Amino acid sequence: MTAAPRGSGATSRILARLRPQREKLPRDIMVMLAAAFLIALGFGLVAPVLPQFATTFGVGNTEAAVIVAIFAFMRLAFAPAGGYLIGRFGERPVYVAGLLIVALSTAACAFAQSYWQLLLFRGFGGAGSVMFTVASMALVVRLAPPRSRGRVSGAYASAFLIGNVCGPIVGGLLAGLGLRVPFLAYAAALIVAALVVQTQLSHQRRGADGAQKRGPVMQFGEALATGTYRSALLSSFANGWATFGVRMATVPLFAAAAFGAGPQAAGLALAVFAAGNAAALSFSGRLADSMGRKPMMISGLLVAGLATAAIGVTHDLPWFLAASTLAGVGSGLFGPAQQAAVADVIGSERSGGKVLAVYQMTSDVGAIVGPVVAGLLADRLGFGWAFGVTGGIMLVAAAGWLATREPLRSASS
Repeated sequence: MTAAPRGSGATSRILARLRPQREKLPRDIMVMLAAAFLIALGFGLVAPVLPQFATTFGVGNTEAAVIVAIFAFMRLAFAPAGGYLIGRFGERPVYVAGLLIVALSTAACAFAQSYWQLLLFRGFGGAGSVMFTVASMALVVRLAPPRSRGRVSGAYASAFLIGNVCGPIVGGLLAGLGLRVPFLAYAAALIVAALVVQTQLSHQRRGADGAQKRGPVMQFGEALATGTYRSALLSSFANGWATFGVRMATVPLFAAAAFGAGPQAAGLALAVFAAGNAAALSFSGRLADSMGRKPMMISGLLVAGLATAAIGVTHDLPWFLAASTLAGVGSGLFGPAQQAAVADVIGSERSGGKVLAVYQMTSDVGAIVGPVVAGLLADRLGFGWAFGVTGGIMLVAAAGWLATREPLRSASS
């Protein structure tokens, strides 16, 4: 008999890790995925029309941009209170309350009669947004089986991504009926999502006996003492800077300056980023559960960082789109692993509202600071420096994970 090649065992193990898991996700997780899709779909309805709607009140582009920024600012300012509310009242009530607050504020935006009313209503929605964002993360942490946390995080990110892709398409069609209509549609989607969570989510905590006891609330200092959480904060900040900040604010400006292209090129860059992200999310969560969080974090941050830096030195549209696609792939590689690592720190038996709130805040801070710094660098030194520094921030985050202990082994031990 011929001996099997020495590498065949390793190859089989790798292929086994890449195969889809046959175990079904818990019903409660499926409910959370449905709600995530509805939320993202509704947000996508409003995003394309919000700045244009603001200008109907006779203000300029700067004031219209403030309408967008006030939402992020209120998310950041209200995040600590959101974490406290979760510890005080629990995840589900805060999640549902946050959805209803955003639904109310969004419906109010549709009936705003002045710029200042629109600014007030939109800012009120930011407070509700961070409530349901942090509460949803806390629910996913608690409900996801420990051995499937990466897979669940990947599925959750995919649900948001699909909703964000579909939302602008539907929103553009609804805008033909009037710029106020998408706001009412978003409010309706949020109310449906709140009803889904309130009526379909199990009232029992996950556990072998169906009634898992709640452990003591994890304090922020306790989480900060772990290397995994510190590394997750750094990578969350880098991701907010690059993915939610520079990608939305600086990439369109670069497309116009470097290629003389209009919004179509910038829109195409965002679309290929989403495509690369979706492709990576199709398998990265499973790999985070089998190979570990650390390899996915390091590889994803390296790919995203190098691709982001490369954007600033591209000289033609195809290479620009290729770099944008790779940046999306990198983001999709580390996204599920990052959230799963934070879940490993908290565990399924404890509440970590404050811990998750700070984790979310680091991303929001990055999304606010990143575009400002990148804009200053672009104006004074050129776009190459803007994207180079942005990519470098992600590489620094990757280096931070090198010395971090693998959290998957720690969680299972």
